[in-house]
Amino acid sequence: MLTPTTHAWSEDEALGGYLGRRGINRRDFLEFCGQMAAVLGLSSLAVPRIAAAMESLRRPSVIWLQLQECTGCVESAIRTADPTIGNLLLDVVSLDFMDTLMAASGTAAEGALETARKENAGKYLLVVTGSVPTGENGIYTMIGGRTARSLLEETAKDAAAVIAVGACAHWGSVQASKPNPTGAVGVSDIVRDKPVLNIAGCPPIAEVITATVVHFLTFGRLPAVDADGRPLFAYGNRIHDQCPRRAHYDAGQFVDTFDDAAARQGWCLYEVGCKGPATFSPCPIFMWNGHTDFPIGAGHPCIGCTERNFWDTMSPFYHRLPNVAGVGVEHTADILGAALAVGAAAGIAAHAAATGIYQIRSRHTDSGSPSPNATGREDSHGEN
Repeated sequence: MLTPTTHAWSEDEALGGYLGRRGINRRDFLEFCGQMAAVLGLSSLAVPRIAAAMESLRRPSVIWLQLQECTGCVESAIRTADPTIGNLLLDVVSLDFMDTLMAASGTAAEGALETARKENAGKYLLVVTGSVPTGENGIYTMIGGRTARSLLEETAKDAAAVIAVGACAHWGSVQASKPNPTGAVGVSDIVRDKPVLNIAGCPPIAEVITATVVHFLTFGRLPAVDADGRPLFAYGNRIHDQCPRRAHYDAGQFVDTFDDAAARQGWCLYEVGCKGPATFSPCPIFMWNGHTDFPIGAGHPCIGCTERNFWDTMSPFYHRLPNVAGVGVEHTADILGAALAVGAAAGIAAHAAATGIYQIRSRHTDSGSPSPNATGREDSHGEN
């Protein structure tokens, strides 16, 4: 490992034996596995499997490239609280190359990267932060005399899988926003022959990075992802659906200006620009700074940083999103009545359609023939 330690992890030593030499007892190890299972949304029944897989690991190699970025994602990652980044770097993986944390520089650093690639070809996990500039043949980011694009392509070629960490690696972030002078793109726009998982956010939540790596090491594959390549265990729900201020939104209780009476009472920030209704992220669950708080909890509206193109689509950041549905309890009876009338009409139409489909299915069932679903195809009962 490149991180200073008096307990070197040899290549032929399993993680279980290595942890024992480090003085880490079984209880602490199982606690770490339990924390990872919780973050991944797995039940406690998965803990023994995670523990067994992790104990038998043989010094898994991780290469971390930093391309066109501000290093904010790395700063976020090394400040995860529980489990700490130390748990990941010192006890779970061999971080063989990372510009910010490694002691080596210049030719020594380049040599470390080359050695890690050759010795672990086809097995190492590649983590990438930063966007990839493509304008002017990629000259906007040069590393060791090579463009960021050529370095990424060369390193990804022998990787088992790729994790794109942060909005820059996800889709390009602020560099890719209009007018995108460097021609910045995300990692998945360059690497197309390897599985690429996007950990979204500007910056992302560090525990999501740790859990993703543990999932890969445990199950030998990246976790399930959504349509944008983000892990579902972290990005499967909107901030709006988990927000501690949601009750105020439902009640129609909104902050009109920062530091008004409503703001001091913790009312909903939708009217001052909160993008929580359109943003998928676990911020309200994992939070930041040792699980202390997150932007909405601290009184600042969400800016939608886990969503693609958020710099363009979510700005101005302090203007509210248009036409997000919701009827608060503070509305007048006339407004409520009109809304209920429209809702009742829609409900009657939906009920009529559902009744018709039910009657058709009942007739097919009575006649012994297969029942068609709403599209006219035979019901396969979920079978492929």
